[in-house]
Amino acid sequence: MSCPTVGKPPATCGGVDVDVSSLSEIKFLTVAEVAALMRVSRMTVYRLVHAGDLASVRVGRSFRVPEHAVHAYLRGAFDVTA
Repeated sequence: MSCPTVGKPPATCGGVDVDVSSLSEIKFLTVAEVAALMRVSRMTVYRLVHAGDLASVRVGRSFRVPEHAVHAYLRGAFDVTA
């Protein structure tokens, strides 16, 4: 899911509250970094982004994923399977 929040008030993106005043504090990861962190392929990360399961921001032709969105997704995955 792409979350265009720049210049807008606090919003929710992929079930995660986003405060745009603290965007400089958010660590954005590339698709390759997310894939390495989750130990999956880049294609799997792209599928999660396009399906809206993993919050992301589109920068030009590439995607950046907030680190907290990866952790939130993984926490949700544990809740579902546990």
